[in-house]
Amino acid sequence: MQTSHGTAPVFIVGCARSGTTLLQSLLASHPEIVSFPESKFFVDLVRMPEERSRRYALGMVSKYLRPTLELFLDEVEHPELKRKLPRLPLVKLYLRSFRTIMAELTQLQGKRIWLEKTPEHLHRLKYVERYMPEAKIIHIVRSGVDVVASLYDLGQRHPNHWGLTFKNEDTCIQRWSDDIAITHQYLSHPNHTLIRYEHLVANPTDEIQRLCSFIGVPFDARMIENYRNMSNQLVRSHETWKASTQQAIQNTNSQKFLTVFTPEQQDYVRQAVNAVELPTLQTKTPLAPVT
Repeated sequence: MQTSHGTAPVFIVGCARSGTTLLQSLLASHPEIVSFPESKFFVDLVRMPEERSRRYALGMVSKYLRPTLELFLDEVEHPELKRKLPRLPLVKLYLRSFRTIMAELTQLQGKRIWLEKTPEHLHRLKYVERYMPEAKIIHIVRSGVDVVASLYDLGQRHPNHWGLTFKNEDTCIQRWSDDIAITHQYLSHPNHTLIRYEHLVANPTDEIQRLCSFIGVPFDARMIENYRNMSNQLVRSHETWKASTQQAIQNTNSQKFLTVFTPEQQDYVRQAVNAVELPTLQTKTPLAPVT
């Protein structure tokens, strides 16, 4: 099912610290696209793997989903839409409610396409594909040494929020390599495409033009100039680790890697990430020109 305007929702996914917020800010600067802070909808639709979730086996969402959506609606300053959340915790009802809420938020801003950016949705793509098969998915991939360094630094600087997830270089390497493997699985699907962070920061106009064609909107040169203002609306106040999206587009690769790791750690990380095959953009049937 597409939206009432005949357009599909768009999801940005990828490993954390790969440039998802920068990409979101650029695309959300388009006059026809609206985006919001991370909804985490599919993350909390099923909190456990499906095969271990008794609630999901009964057709029920996880107990975390309603509080997550209520917080989301508070953050986008439309708490009145909480009335559209269903009373019964059924998957089919929450999916219908989420579609309705996102469509209404889109219409309230006079836009026609909603863009959802929750990096962890990469690990929930089976549910996105199952319940929103019309969605278009953009995967962003960044150099392994730089993602690993950024994840490691994140865990060190924000131990209460990220310390348990990114405890050491091994957990950071594992997360990046696992996420790359998931992207490999989906890139052959026609509704998925890939962008490399390094290409985006080197040639933002060319890369955003290509993604606009994938989404089905005309490129607007103002996107490249306005994205910093947009990032203020998309980043939550406590997400201080995303502050760099309000700076000019620049390639910051290697800077953190050379400062947070010892030479021995650098060698270890390089060997580990060099063993991982990075995905490449698949050649697909050219999309019809946007008029």
